[in-house]
Amino acid sequence: MAATAQRRGRRLTIVIVANLAVVVAQVIGGVAAHSVGLLADAGHNLTDVAAAALALVAVRLSRRAPTAARSFGFHRSSVLAAQANAAAILVVTVLIVVAAVERLVHPQAVRGGVVIAVAAGALAVNTVCALALHEPGQRDLGMRAALWHMAGDALAALGVVVAGTVIVVTGGYRWLDPAVSIAIAVLISVQAVRLGREVTDVLLEGTPRDVDVARLRTVIDGVAGVESAHDLHLWSLSSEVRALSAHVVLSGHPTLEEAQVVGERIKVTLASSFDIAHATLELECEACGEGMGDPCAMDALADARSAIGHGQGR
Repeated sequence: MAATAQRRGRRLTIVIVANLAVVVAQVIGGVAAHSVGLLADAGHNLTDVAAAALALVAVRLSRRAPTAARSFGFHRSSVLAAQANAAAILVVTVLIVVAAVERLVHPQAVRGGVVIAVAAGALAVNTVCALALHEPGQRDLGMRAALWHMAGDALAALGVVVAGTVIVVTGGYRWLDPAVSIAIAVLISVQAVRLGREVTDVLLEGTPRDVDVARLRTVIDGVAGVESAHDLHLWSLSSEVRALSAHVVLSGHPTLEEAQVVGERIKVTLASSFDIAHATLELECEACGEGMGDPCAMDALADARSAIGHGQGR
């Protein structure tokens, strides 16, 4: 895990430096060529820099050890970084669309040669950065946000190159430049909305989308020594770290040592089959709800407190 974090940190640092250079070039080129398309792409590359910086901070925070105040550590920092990232993308895209509409209403001459040169350079840099950030089976939301930024901006730069080429060849079609910038905004905003949904799922402690809870319960029930499982909860601490809690009824009346062996067997199965890193199991000889309501439910907490209060009052 530490080696992975270090590798990601180095890649993100390279991406930040490269994209800062692209932003400077695109702003200068956009002003010189009167191209809102280039300026739009510069705005998205600036969000790339912010995304990579947030992801870098999150990667470093995730390596910190748990504390008494944060017993699970800082795993969720990558989720918070992705949330800030998605919000920033939507704000920037709104500003870009406003500027593009203004340019459509009041078109200006665009220097297609400058647009092509600068956008081609941005296309090359963003493509290399996207390849650098790509990891097979990537689940980290912060890293995926940075990757989507790079891939989206590579496509956006390609669109700007095409628009600039058409303007140079035909001497017209000036509306293509702001039209491309609007297309860029729509493309990136769609990615931001998708990212926001995933972030919301994690923050609301929803069940990971790729886990079939019915199958998970069946797998637990199939472990040797297990009769059944109930009161099962599965959530994500981050986009890569999952946690589970459950009540597990053991078959027969095992000793404490035998029960512990079954518990460890369940945890190994959960880790290997569902990538669940942290499992908390309450092992039972009989289902906890038999003949006395359901002490597993949240209402039982209030009932227990009420019973204790009555007992102390006597």
